[in-house]
Amino acid sequence: MIVKDLANTDILNLTKRRLVALIPVGSIEQHGPHLPVSTDSDIVSYIARQVSEKNGFLLLPTLQYGVSFEHHPFFNLSVSSPTLEKILIELCISLSKNHVDRVIILNGHHGNLDALKKLPAKVAKKIGIKQRIFVYSYWHFMKKEFDHAGFVETSIMLAISDKVMMNKAEKGLIPDSLSKKELSQLSKKANKSFISVTKNGVWGDPTRATQKDGEVILKEIISNLVKESQTCLTGIGRKFHQ
Repeated sequence: MIVKDLANTDILNLTKRRLVALIPVGSIEQHGPHLPVSTDSDIVSYIARQVSEKNGFLLLPTLQYGVSFEHHPFFNLSVSSPTLEKILIELCISLSKNHVDRVIILNGHHGNLDALKKLPAKVAKKIGIKQRIFVYSYWHFMKKEFDHAGFVETSIMLAISDKVMMNKAEKGLIPDSLSKKELSQLSKKANKSFISVTKNGVWGDPTRATQKDGEVILKEIISNLVKESQTCLTGIGRKFHQ
């Protein structure tokens, strides 16, 4: 159920029963020379729609802007963590006032994590608001290691978009040979300045990505998220994914 396509009376009828709202959160930022800057928002929007359709959730419009300052001087359109947090808190309160007491926030960009991790607790402190909020990042629902404009993201985009320019795809930082300590140090550095670590804005190797691989990865993510988000119906949820 896509909220922007519904009339007021439709939504009022829906909210008479226990309804779950799903808010996708993405970003607008560079994804190497071969993927559109909307990649994070495109992927999380697709996954959120599939999960919503399978579970009968109320799908809200994707928040397109995230916290992506680390990609400067590569292109990014960013908001601060406090701003993103405030927007989401106010959306949750608005949903509560419209009798929606269960909300899933599905994250599509690593840089948004700080804005999201304390959100359920902060909403819980609001007077008169009784709401269960579940925060998930979609990459925690697949076995493959996540990347940035590498094999995983490029494969997924090949499965859902015609905007991938594979003729421009090039390898970036390949972390396979790094120790856990080296990888941790490099990740912390990338969180402050992505270009200082990757040079071309790519973490991983997109050159071997395929549409078929993307379809397999998406199927795994969506299946696992559908099962996990069913916990909203029972009122039992896992802790926030780190």
